Amino acid sequence: MAFHEIRFPDNISRGARGGPERRTQIVELASGDEERNASWADSRRRYDVSYGIRRADDLAAVVAFFEARNGRLFGFRFKDWSDYKSCPPSAAVDPLDQLIGTGNDAQTEFQLVRHYASGPRTWTRAIAKPVAGTVRVALGGVEQVSGWAVDPATGILAFDAAPGNGVAVRAGFEFDVPVRFDSDTLDVTLDIERLGSITSIPLVEIRR
Repeated sequence: MAFHEIRFPDNISRGARGGPERRTQIVELASGDEERNASWADSRRRYDVSYGIRRADDLAAVVAFFEARNGRLFGFRFKDWSDYKSCPPSAAVDPLDQLIGTGNDAQTEFQLVRHYASGPRTWTRAIAKPVAGTVRVALGGVEQVSGWAVDPATGILAFDAAPGNGVAVRAGFEFDVPVRFDSDTLDVTLDIERLGSITSIPLVEIRR
């Protein structure tokens, strides 16, 4: 799909509202019991970035960004300040943060992932848009400063030589969310001081 490897302005995304969305079907039975079924295996994130506009210059930057993306046509990167790295918000990225695979003497490519665990349950999220220059990698608990490369457009980590059989492949990183505008219209309002505002600027995560 059409995608621009450019990030939505950080100073505006910092004030955005939004987060993960799930789709669950709930059927209430005649007995009053209910059945629940997950329509989606993975969550999808939605945001409203209008809350991050504080100045007229912010408004102009959003309009320019919207026009350059042709509305909903082109996807782009978005920094979700509530969830943008492989470790807790208060910690620094570490090469041991996330287990992304186990070596078998043959496989050289591994998808970056982030695990979300609570009790016995874990959901694994594929990370397709790591931030260039933030990725750190470890094999068997030892950081590797060379012998690998990561594609910031896909999140694929490729080794020059396949990790050995049973060797834990781990990585730490910062990442963006691939999104697009969820409207082809920006409803701009200018107040008396001509500061301006936009009622809603919805973004939706692109899932491939």
